[in-house]
Amino acid sequence: MNKLVLWLRRKRPGTILKVRDFILNTGLFGIAPLSASLSIRVFLTNGVVEDRGVVSIHAVTDTFVAQLVDTLQSSEATFSDYKYHDSGTENTAEDQTDTGLGTACGDDRTIGTQIEGATSNIYKSVATHTYTAAFSIVEHGLFNAATVGILMDRSVFSAVGVAAGDKIEFTYQLTCTAGG
Repeated sequence: MNKLVLWLRRKRPGTILKVRDFILNTGLFGIAPLSASLSIRVFLTNGVVEDRGVVSIHAVTDTFVAQLVDTLQSSEATFSDYKYHDSGTENTAEDQTDTGLGTACGDDRTIGTQIEGATSNIYKSVATHTYTAAFSIVEHGLFNAATVGILMDRSVFSAVGVAAGDKIEFTYQLTCTAGG
């Protein structure tokens, strides 16, 4: 079956399709794609759990790709540092040139648990953040440091209203596909 049909079948109904995403996520033109997804579950203080599922599918940032190339040329492995989850309130569309969140909520970043995803080519980091105040959370970022650091990926999604004490579980997955 051709790659376009397979790619379209994986898209969620109502998703805006972009040619750039198709090229990056299908490995056309000899590109070995790095694609990412973000899923969230919301735990409200009243006991209600909302599973929002996959809220964003996209590519990683330019700064992460530059570090990937630099790290492959060095004797120091630093990829295990990409475990710091942050969230914010700025809904400007994500872009591969992003270097940080639009407006971070100001809470400390949460360290995610790093594991292999469903297959050996998927990196997965899961973090549950407890909010200290009320926010309308619309963005998530994965960084390599507790403060500042390099942004691996930024996701923008529909607003999730949280109050003090509410939690969001962020599940970030990076799929690394060999060309073929």
